[in-house]
Amino acid sequence: MADAVRGRVSGWGVAAVAAVVLAALGALLARAQQAPSGVEPVAWDRAACAHCRMHVGDPRFAAQLQTEEGEVLNFDDPGCLLRYAQERRPRVRAMYFHDVRDDRWWARDEVGFVTMAPTPMGYGIAATRRGAPGAMSYEQAFARVTARGEAPR
Repeated sequence: MADAVRGRVSGWGVAAVAAVVLAALGALLARAQQAPSGVEPVAWDRAACAHCRMHVGDPRFAAQLQTEEGEVLNFDDPGCLLRYAQERRPRVRAMYFHDVRDDRWWARDEVGFVTMAPTPMGYGIAATRRGAPGAMSYEQAFARVTARGEAPR
């Protein structure tokens, strides 16, 4: 009888340890799957643009799109992000555009765009703060980029 009780207790001990391990793994997986709370770091000159596949090398023109599914996509030109959004229609969680003059990122609701040449893929727009003198809105930049058939090169 004592052996039967001891076997049951050790069996419960194993089950308790397994439950704790599974709970810890579940917590780690949940944390790993949480959406980023801002711009994810870009591997400059190694990350490929999600649209044109060129390297993302010039921070002044970089952009990032984060999907609802947790995918983080980098772009070498703001126009590439806008074209990608129009063509692929991803479920967007967040968009960020690097400022052309300052080392900062603007979220989609904070960004404005100025005309500039050259840009990495020739779209001719660069990010700045919304409301800056001469800046067009996100919607205006989107319309400008997507009205063209192919990307200028």
